Amino acid sequence: MIYVGLPQWSHPKWVRLGITGLEEYARHFNCVEGNTTLYALPKPEVVDRWRQQTGDDFRFCFKFPATISHQAALRNCGDLTAEFFDRLSPLDDRIGQYWLQLPARFGPRDLPTLWQFLDALPKAFTYGVEVRHPAFFAKGEEEKQLNQGLHARGVNRTILDSRPVHGAVPHSEAIMEAQRKKPKLPVHAVVTASAPMVRFIGSDNMQQNLELFNVWLNTLPRWEQHATPWLFLHTPDIAQAPELVASLWPALQQALPSVGNLPAIPQQSSLF
Repeated sequence: MIYVGLPQWSHPKWVRLGITGLEEYARHFNCVEGNTTLYALPKPEVVDRWRQQTGDDFRFCFKFPATISHQAALRNCGDLTAEFFDRLSPLDDRIGQYWLQLPARFGPRDLPTLWQFLDALPKAFTYGVEVRHPAFFAKGEEEKQLNQGLHARGVNRTILDSRPVHGAVPHSEAIMEAQRKKPKLPVHAVVTASAPMVRFIGSDNMQQNLELFNVWLNTLPRWEQHATPWLFLHTPDIAQAPELVASLWPALQQALPSVGNLPAIPQQSSLF
C-alpha cells in the first residue's frame, strides 16, 4: 500500500474544484502532510472537528511545532512536546506519522540531542526526520551515523526532492520565492524504517515534473514490497497541486496499481 496526499487540505483556488476544506479533501486523498502544526497548535475544538471531518482510514502526518524543532532545537522542550501530543490525542488512531523538519543549522554535532529527543517520544507512533545540514548529504561518516541512528530507532528519514522547482525557469514570483526558500540538496533515497516519506516539490512545468518523477516510479514500487511509502506532492504556491496530481497519476498508477484511480477532482485550466 502507498499513501498519497498534498501538504494541506485547502487553498482559495481549490474552491472552484469542489475542495472547500478537510471533509472534501478527504474524499479524494487518504492522507495529508499537516503543515499547520509547524506554526501553531490547533485549538481543541478544531482537532475535534478534524476528527469529525475524516474517516477511520484517513491519516494525518503532522509536523512537530517549530517551537520544538527550530526555536528549542529539541532541547529542554518536554513540556512543549507533551502539549503537542496531548492536543492532538483525539486523532491518535489517525496519525500516519509525526515528523521533525530540522533547520540547516542542526548538524552532526547535534545528533546526540536528536537521539535523546527521539528516545523520549511515545512508542505508539511512527516518526520521521527531515534533515537539511549539508554534512548529512555528503555520503560520509556523518551521514552514515544519521542513517544508522534512525534505523536503530525505527525512525524514517524524510526525503525532500526539490529538483523540479530548482530546475524551473524563474518566470513567476511563486517560483522565485520557492527557489529562495526550498533547500537545494541531493536526493538520497534512503529507507531507514518501515514508512519512508517522499516530499516531491514540483514546478509549474508539468512535463518537467513528470520527467523528474520517473525515478520515483522505479523506487516506490520496490519500497512497497517491504514498506509503506508516503508521497506528498507540492507545487510552489500549492494552487497547482491538483494539476500536478493529475499529470503524475497515470504513470504512478501503472507503476503502483495499489494507488487506485485518479482522485475525481475536476480540472479547470483557467485556474492555472
